[in-house]
Amino acid sequence: MLEMFELDFMRQAFIAAVLVGAAAPAVGVFLVQRRLSLIGDGLGHVALAGVAIGVLTGAAPTWTALVAAILAACVIEAIRLRGNTNADVALAVMFYGGIALGVVLLAKAPADQGASMTTYLFGSILTTQADELWQFAVLAVIALGATTVLRKRLFAVANDEEFARAVGLPVMRTNLLLSVLTSVTVVLSMRVIGLLLISALMILPNATGQLLGRSFRASTTWAVVVGVLCGAVGVAASYQLDTPSGGTVVLTAVLIFIVVSLVAAARRAIILRRARAGTHPHRHYDGCGHDAVLHADHVDYLHDGHHHAAHDDHWDEHAPTRETSGRTTNEEHV
Repeated sequence: MLEMFELDFMRQAFIAAVLVGAAAPAVGVFLVQRRLSLIGDGLGHVALAGVAIGVLTGAAPTWTALVAAILAACVIEAIRLRGNTNADVALAVMFYGGIALGVVLLAKAPADQGASMTTYLFGSILTTQADELWQFAVLAVIALGATTVLRKRLFAVANDEEFARAVGLPVMRTNLLLSVLTSVTVVLSMRVIGLLLISALMILPNATGQLLGRSFRASTTWAVVVGVLCGAVGVAASYQLDTPSGGTVVLTAVLIFIVVSLVAAARRAIILRRARAGTHPHRHYDGCGHDAVLHADHVDYLHDGHHHAAHDDHWDEHAPTRETSGRTTNEEHV
């Protein structure tokens, strides 16, 4: 009986982790483009107040947190559009006021309701229930579906608002939609990752994806793959090590980013070294079959329409020379 319970428990945790791991990078990639990478932290602060309201009123904390986060997202966009010089102060008041309200209200919650602030702030796989998976699935489908269908519009607005506005795209509505999707992702992730750590899962997989992909689409795909991997591996590790799931998932994302960064740096170094050392398929010398041409203080060899010259430990390739009055002119490097 115990084994069946543990099997169901792990299945629920894995499903929740995969949903979060897929949705967070898919939304986060556009926040990174807009240089709003940490906006998830602010919305998470406000969402905690929504959780507390749900706990005290007996409503579902997921939906009250979602309402609070969406309202905060709308206020953020309104403040940003006004361009008020005190916008930073206004946002700080809202964010820190939200988390303070959440802390105070959760402290007043009855003990038998199991309102643990740590659970919402840092995540816990122990809180994943079977009936909540449907809520997670609905939110994940909304986030993934919207970012997939509206990917081009979101990319255009996030990349250059002025150009998007000039070609007639609904910039304000698109930005508002992105803010709402961010709120959905924050609430989706609060049970597994935690409200204070969700921004990490929006940013780190995208940073890794940028190292692996050569285009926006490829980078986003890699980011989602890395996010899913981090969620699955992190939850499994947290279960085995008896550690908080949110912190374990984020540490997994950090580790993957470091490994990919080191591999990418090593690959660039190898390519550069090969380029400097030269991988010329033919070593030139007097009588090798290619014409020798005097160039300044050294000799170039004419090969396939270009002049090749040995310099220290590598070969330089020059454009064909132009001979004027029997003398060779300067050459342009390719």
